[in-house]
Amino acid sequence: MTTSSQLVFSIHDGSLDVGGAVLLSGVPSNVTLSSFEFDKSCCDAPPHLLDQATAAAGRGAFLGFTAPDATDRAPCRIGQLLDRKFLSVFRFKTWWSTMRAGERGRDVQPETQWLLLDAPELGPGGCVFVLPLVQGSFRSAIFPDEDDGVVLCTESGSPAVTGSDFRRIAYVHAGTDLYVVMREAYLAARVHLGTFKLIEEKALPPIAGRFGWCTWDAFYLTVDPAGVWQGVSEFADAGVPARFIVIDDGWQSVNRDDDPVHADARGLVLGGDQMTARLHRFDECERFQRYREGDLLRSPPEVFYDKTLPKTIVRKACEIEGVVKAKKKAGLQGGAIDLSSFDAKLQLLQGELEQLLAKSAHSLDNLREAGCGDNGGEVGLKAFLKDMRQKFPGLDDVYVWQALCGAWGGVRPGTTALDTVIEPARLSPGLAGTMDDLAVDRIVEGGIGLVQPHHAGKLYDAMHSYLAGAGITGVKVDVFNTLEYLCADHGGRVELAKAYYAGLSDSIAANFSGTGIIASMQQCNDFFFLGTRQVSMARAGDDFWFDDPNGDPMGVYWLQGVHMVNCSYNSLWMGQFVRPDWDMFQSDHVCAAFHAASRAVSGSPIYVSDSLGGHDFALLKTLVFPDGTLPLCLHYALPTRDCLFKNPLFDEETVLKMWNLNKFGGVIGAFNCQGAGWDPAERRICGYAHCYKAISGTVQPSDVEWGQREDTAAMANTAEYAVYKHHSGELVLMTRESDPINFALQPSSYEIFTFAPVMLLAGGGKFAPVGVVDMINCGGTVVDVEGHCDVRVRVKGAGRLMVYSSVRPARTVVDGCEVAFEWGDGGKLEASVAWKQDKEGVSDVVFCY
Repeated sequence: MTTSSQLVFSIHDGSLDVGGAVLLSGVPSNVTLSSFEFDKSCCDAPPHLLDQATAAAGRGAFLGFTAPDATDRAPCRIGQLLDRKFLSVFRFKTWWSTMRAGERGRDVQPETQWLLLDAPELGPGGCVFVLPLVQGSFRSAIFPDEDDGVVLCTESGSPAVTGSDFRRIAYVHAGTDLYVVMREAYLAARVHLGTFKLIEEKALPPIAGRFGWCTWDAFYLTVDPAGVWQGVSEFADAGVPARFIVIDDGWQSVNRDDDPVHADARGLVLGGDQMTARLHRFDECERFQRYREGDLLRSPPEVFYDKTLPKTIVRKACEIEGVVKAKKKAGLQGGAIDLSSFDAKLQLLQGELEQLLAKSAHSLDNLREAGCGDNGGEVGLKAFLKDMRQKFPGLDDVYVWQALCGAWGGVRPGTTALDTVIEPARLSPGLAGTMDDLAVDRIVEGGIGLVQPHHAGKLYDAMHSYLAGAGITGVKVDVFNTLEYLCADHGGRVELAKAYYAGLSDSIAANFSGTGIIASMQQCNDFFFLGTRQVSMARAGDDFWFDDPNGDPMGVYWLQGVHMVNCSYNSLWMGQFVRPDWDMFQSDHVCAAFHAASRAVSGSPIYVSDSLGGHDFALLKTLVFPDGTLPLCLHYALPTRDCLFKNPLFDEETVLKMWNLNKFGGVIGAFNCQGAGWDPAERRICGYAHCYKAISGTVQPSDVEWGQREDTAAMANTAEYAVYKHHSGELVLMTRESDPINFALQPSSYEIFTFAPVMLLAGGGKFAPVGVVDMINCGGTVVDVEGHCDVRVRVKGAGRLMVYSSVRPARTVVDGCEVAFEWGDGGKLEASVAWKQDKEGVSDVVFCY
């Protein structure tokens, strides 16, 4: 086995190698390696991180090159990759990334953010991590080249910013534990760059362990106070209270360049309609501005509000969108085609939509008339949130949506005191291989009203100080990577990003307690290297799509597996910087249980985007405690080792398995995600119908990465585990030497395996706490375990508490009262626990032997 001292990278005879493993051949003479060194006195990282980076320095090196001439974009072939398994993550859209596995350079995709190379020559688990970095005003990514070549490409984004010395533009790191290797690589980047913080250095926002609701799929751009109130009421009345909400796009004051300067744009409904609109004020739109304190306390929505109307409006807008697409398709066919029937249909549908929007506005007018006029209280967003918190005291956090530049189209020049210019959007050549995207098309069409970099901090403080004063506690910030479209005249993408991210970070610290932000549409390496000093939560996958926008009827199923694979593999790198956010889903979707199971083990906050009246509360109660908190895993979910160099989307055999940790056990989620994935030829995510079928897999205790946290590491040495299968309800015992558990999964289905270490009782019996099995992550309900004669288990939740007990207890006591219990063959022991609000839902259960 290769020791750490032997993991020295070298370029010799045209090969890049480490520890006897040839990683790349045909390496050109201008490609360089240099030792990883840093000056502790110049680094702001905590001392323990500096010590760890120093200890790992011998296993890494800088990889780079020199260019023949100064240039703003320098692609350099760094060698040929042959017959070596790799895992990578690449950008398939400007804002979103996904995984790709392969064995040769031709399998690498454009805009690859990192490569993990399998290197068994280094010993069991041997691997090498290749990490493109930021150097000066340049950022880098990996691209394929002909004849299985690999290209390291660096760019500034501005013709005025050039360079030729890129000897520290990437970093390589080797070892025999891939999770450790990746952590050490990002630690090296942390102490080298000094421009970001690792997740362990930052606090998480309070929403991290709570249940929430996002308004997007319920309203799209038509969100209004009565609808938000109605939605929060539905969750509260069902006993699944939302502890946070995200008022998504649609609340801002935006208009288009041909609208009156200070009037809100009219008729915006679907995503896409607003993407050329710009902010003309920093406060809320007219629908929220008109709210007066007490309006909905006096006249709650159930008195006057038609909760079916928002969905009706959305459906009508979708109908219009469908006719527009059909007209465009017919026009592309050429010839003398009469398009007048499409125009007539559009005119009719547009009139119907306007009537529906007028009806919605009229219902809010009725609310105004039912009030008592101007009572001298608060108005607008501040009044609405004040009333909301009075009605729903458990609603801790209210976030609102914004784009990085303000709105999708930025800020309208002349409407604020900020220096703002409409900048044309220019795409980097590296994005040529990415997926067609409506958002990109609309941004290119309209450009961005860019607040100039010297005013970026003023932009965010103006927006956020107003929101904080109104009672908003955080923001969901979208469309991060638009900056790379606008950077040519602003010192390039790195310098423009630094100015904007500094302003954003300062504002979050000043206005939202330093943690009140979810970053979204941000999955590019320069965001993580430059924008995460303050950000501690960010989206791990593309949006939740309830069906395929390209029209594949099976997309309603296979897109859900794509979402899970994106989130789990992206968490490998994003989890170094932030707590991965798996995004919302809809609890009444056909694959809602599939999503729910993934969220249960994700370690992410759980929130849904249900339409009004469109809920599966029985499903939600398997995820959420009655107080709106979660049985949250300790870590963030990651793919198991046996998934890493495989393709769980369309290889017809690989189950996506994810591991996570609880305080007193571990959990493996197994998901059949086969059926779709990236098609490089079509440049889009496509369905692979032949892969959408049942597959099988295995699971064993070593699939859980017990050693990734100090407080769970000892559980790796447990002699025996009780394993609970969520679907079948079966409880079995396993040792580390046992044959793996075999299982089969139908398409878009899952199983959750909870591993509870078995402890020895004083009398020779065996015991293991499984948890409240009515919850999907039942292991997360176990709060404490103590004792070896009588065993005391503290659990949170209500329902069936299950433990493994090899012997029957004499009695079971719950909160001081003896209760009935069931004990059967195989050691399955169950007792009922109830939710006690005065004890925050925690029951004290004693098993007396």
